[in-house]
Amino acid sequence: MTATTARVASAHPSIASISTGLLIGGQWREAADGRVFDVENPATGEVLASVADASPADGDDALAAAVGAQAAWARTAPRHRSEILRRAYELVMERQDWLAEVMTLEMGKPLAEARGEVAYAAEFLRWFSEEAVRVSGDHSTTGDGANRIIVTREPVGPCVLITPWNFPLAMGTRKVAPAIAAGCTMVLKPAPQTPLSSLALAAILQESGLPDGVLNVVNTTDAATVVGRWMASGKARKVSFTGSTGVGKILLRQAAETVMRSSMELGGNAPFIVCADADVDTAVDGAMAAKMRNMGEACTAANRMYVHRDVADEFSERLAARMAALKVGNGLDDETDVGPLIDSAGRTKVQRLVDDALQRGATALTGGRLPDGPGYFYPPTVLADVSSDSDLMTTEVFGPVAPIIPFDDEDEVISRANDTDWGLVGYVFTQDIDRALDLSERLEVGMVGVNTGVVSNPAAPFGGVKQSGLGREGGKVGIDEFLEYKYLAVPRRRGR
Repeated sequence: MTATTARVASAHPSIASISTGLLIGGQWREAADGRVFDVENPATGEVLASVADASPADGDDALAAAVGAQAAWARTAPRHRSEILRRAYELVMERQDWLAEVMTLEMGKPLAEARGEVAYAAEFLRWFSEEAVRVSGDHSTTGDGANRIIVTREPVGPCVLITPWNFPLAMGTRKVAPAIAAGCTMVLKPAPQTPLSSLALAAILQESGLPDGVLNVVNTTDAATVVGRWMASGKARKVSFTGSTGVGKILLRQAAETVMRSSMELGGNAPFIVCADADVDTAVDGAMAAKMRNMGEACTAANRMYVHRDVADEFSERLAARMAALKVGNGLDDETDVGPLIDSAGRTKVQRLVDDALQRGATALTGGRLPDGPGYFYPPTVLADVSSDSDLMTTEVFGPVAPIIPFDDEDEVISRANDTDWGLVGYVFTQDIDRALDLSERLEVGMVGVNTGVVSNPAAPFGGVKQSGLGREGGKVGIDEFLEYKYLAVPRRRGR
């Protein structure tokens, strides 16, 4: 087989159609040293495909291709870039079922949720197709009238984009689309657990007319070396990363050496606050959305559920009943509600955190024990009366575990909610609008869901404060991360 088809015989035709090489300068190719790595289905352990495993030299070639394409791409008409993105949006939506199946196979989420992610990912393509033609500048006159001030915005230059495994298609489009719209070229490194969705997206963008070298995709298991060389090259001018805070800090240190523009969407430890006057049905619905999206493997997942003591028992019982009713299984089964976690290490971490909470006095209302059988499954779990010194309070669980902590007054809960290094998102449930706004203002986070468990939307600025990151993705400001301001001082003619 060639680099443009899966290298193992797969039982899934949807996988066999995906190019599994490296995309460099518009060409699909093998890794220079012929290395490959396997992509596995976390529900079964089945090898889905073997993809090219880039060496540092391959990474250098990819960056060189991006640098070589930058000048011409930056000069393209905004409408041209817009139309490429719009065509890509339409193709992604036409192939929604196929892309969803690919995602379910390599990542595990149920098909219904995968279809939702494909639609969400496509919206970034459509949103930034519209923003591409709206990049504006400014014109004014200096206070003394001597000069004109002309301000333009230009592409920042070649970008390093690094995406995670938990939302493999949406995190790709959330970075790639604004870079294309702004006129930037890219090297994209997808997570090794889920490269197939990124490779499928790259092929769709090629089909949509994206010129050679604008998007280069480098799968690798040697990320530290490949990315490290990009960061140290001085040729890449922007890094956009979604992943752990620990890795983000490494990239920021590397970016400092060449003063690269940096966007970081890092870890979360989201507080979910249910006030005494909250509508409990609404709060439970919100908790299910905020906790169970993607099996809890999301930076926006509700990690600490603070529930007023007056409604804590009722909320806990209802949430436990809803969680216990979820069907755990292979995501390809249309009746499945909860798929597997991504790998053994992720599942082991979840169990360790649950065991620690139980040892410190928590009660498991449902779940809490590893199931038998193949796959990296973990049951939806609700823990009541979780102690504040449990590791769950300071560690992003990344699994289907809902720890409930009773509280008595608002000052107490805000203090506890803000007692963390992270500040991505928070959730507030109350029927009092003044209370909702007051608590939202006091939470040290970049986003707040008020009586809703879903905050992500391509039209909204996504991002956090403190160690949850830098910059924003999506919304009207999303394209700003890929643009630089340039100021022209132009003397005014006198006497006319």
